[in-house]
Amino acid sequence: MSTLEQPSPVERSRPGTGSQALTRVLLSCGIAYALLYVVGNDVLAAGRFPGYDRLAQNISELSAIGSPVRTLELAVLLPAGTALMVAFGVGVWRSAAGRRSLLVAGGLIVACGLVGLVALAFPMTSRALLVAAGAMPSNDLGHIVLTGVTVLLIVGMIAAAAVPFSTGFRVYSVVSALVVLVFGALTGTQAPQLAAGAPTPWMGLSERVSIGAWLLWLVVLAVVLLAGTRRVASTGSDAR
Repeated sequence: MSTLEQPSPVERSRPGTGSQALTRVLLSCGIAYALLYVVGNDVLAAGRFPGYDRLAQNISELSAIGSPVRTLELAVLLPAGTALMVAFGVGVWRSAAGRRSLLVAGGLIVACGLVGLVALAFPMTSRALLVAAGAMPSNDLGHIVLTGVTVLLIVGMIAAAAVPFSTGFRVYSVVSALVVLVFGALTGTQAPQLAAGAPTPWMGLSERVSIGAWLLWLVVLAVVLLAGTRRVASTGSDAR
């Protein structure tokens, strides 16, 4: 049984080779985004941050006020990541072929990408500056709110995109959403220690498990939709 349901009549009537090729390029941006996120943050940025502990420190600390790699994050990784995420969302929307749940998922993916730009106005403050301030600045409160919004968008896109697929993919999506929520919550429980300058021994690990589950899901979704576009293209060519 294939992961994706059989193409609808709308799929079979979609524009030809050029349109399908563009859709495949856009869908490939989902895979590129996941790779950029991991390599950009945990290899390039973290490798240039003296003393950065991937197990204990969260990813937002790389772009925090006072971070030595903040310029790399804001000038390179954030714009590139936003562009790839938005492109992937458009690709999902283009591959929806009348399936409303995929249209919704595409819109939520685009929104998730754009939230990253909004986050520019609410950066996290580095641990040292937080302790020196003695209280949580308003930008950090805004950052927490945007993090919550991002989690809701992620769970929403997973739920919406799973609808037109097989039971196996739906179960995988549910598991992915649960991992995102559970390990995201575990990350949040250590936020008070971070603000107080206390150790957060597993904060980075739990956040990376949460985000990693989502990134892997994005890659799987992209691969499944790419396979679907190839099947539709071959079906269309056979019909000629």
